[in-house]
Amino acid sequence: MSATSNFQQLANFIWSVADLLRGPYRPPQYERVMLPLTVLRRFDAVLALSKEAVLKRHAELSSKGIPNIDAILNNLARDEDGTPLGFHNHSQLDFYKLKGDPDHIGRHLADYINCFSENIRKIFERFEFDKEIEKLEESNRLYQVVAQFAEIDLHPRKVDNITMGLVFEDLIRRFNEAANETAGDHFTPREVIQLMVNLLLEPDTSVLTQAGVIVTICDPACGTGGMLAEAQNWIRAHNEQATVKVFGQDYNPRSYAVAASDLLIKGHKDGQVVLGNTLTDDPFPDHRFDYLLANPPFGVDWKAERKVIDRWPNFRGYSGKLPRINDGALLFLLYMMSKFQDYQPGSDGKAATSRARVLPSSSTALPCLPAAPAAARARSAAGSSSATSLKPSSPCPSRCSTTPASAPSSGWSPTARQSIARAGSSSSTPASATRR
Repeated sequence: MSATSNFQQLANFIWSVADLLRGPYRPPQYERVMLPLTVLRRFDAVLALSKEAVLKRHAELSSKGIPNIDAILNNLARDEDGTPLGFHNHSQLDFYKLKGDPDHIGRHLADYINCFSENIRKIFERFEFDKEIEKLEESNRLYQVVAQFAEIDLHPRKVDNITMGLVFEDLIRRFNEAANETAGDHFTPREVIQLMVNLLLEPDTSVLTQAGVIVTICDPACGTGGMLAEAQNWIRAHNEQATVKVFGQDYNPRSYAVAASDLLIKGHKDGQVVLGNTLTDDPFPDHRFDYLLANPPFGVDWKAERKVIDRWPNFRGYSGKLPRINDGALLFLLYMMSKFQDYQPGSDGKAATSRARVLPSSSTALPCLPAAPAAARARSAAGSSSATSLKPSSPCPSRCSTTPASAPSSGWSPTARQSIARAGSSSSTPASATRR
């Protein structure tokens, strides 16, 4: 099959390949194989442009016994515009050659993955794809699936980064919806995300449609990256010239691997997705963001993190009383507030800082009135003016998985607006970008 600009057609074909897994896998488990293979096939196609140069240079460096050659080869692997990709593969194999040796397909595929640069190998360690290779080989499915993927043309000349990103997002959505017993754990329905993103970004349309604007977005509980992806899509639909830098973190290894792969597939080199516990490990200590949004894990306590947090003089700048031990979600909100841009008085009389939007649940006190004082104190401790108040929403409906509340939200424009107001239309870079 030759891929076209119609991402739906390509996604449908990849989805149909999943039928080969029926038997050894249940439908909710298909993503364990299909998402990593989609990532591999895309990387294989992208790297084909400079594969020969990388192989030649790898042989030269290896013969001289030079260690730590990843940086050299990552810089040598480039896209059609000559921009370094930031990763490489120095295996003599590709998907077509893998297809040519069915008797040793498992060993060759594992070797092919191990020849990627370290950053890609780390992602595939989180996918735990070596286990899936063994399982597929035992069930005589591995060659069939790899052979099907070899027929998918994902070369950048056929499928650009935007289209490939849409394909990957569509597959993630389908697999998460198929595994509906875990929906809400690592997945938020796309309609809910779209509503959240509209509420978050729509008030700043005049800023975000400026030529050359740079925007930073963070999701501290990003799961497979759905909210970050939808926010990027919204901004791209309104302004193709905007630069969007996304940052995320998640505790689940497989979800992290999917989100990190999505960034690489789209060619985003400025953003970063990190594996870790947001409550105890801040991977972005020196960063502030224009926008923050999240669907934090509600109904989860923070007993495991308490020993670490109790040793701190404050929690992310907030020195007041911490929430109940069974209200870990409010700690995520405190973390988000600590990432707000510094207060900046605007020429229009309003305060410019960051904007945040959280999807609350009926199982938490977050959207209810009692949460307001703690949230407001945390907001002040995060370095913002008391003029930028938090307004709690009305109590959340009984099924918040499909009906998001509209608050908490800062209610003010991002620093981008004030940057433009000060510098005029010739500069539309937020203050946050110049500070970093």
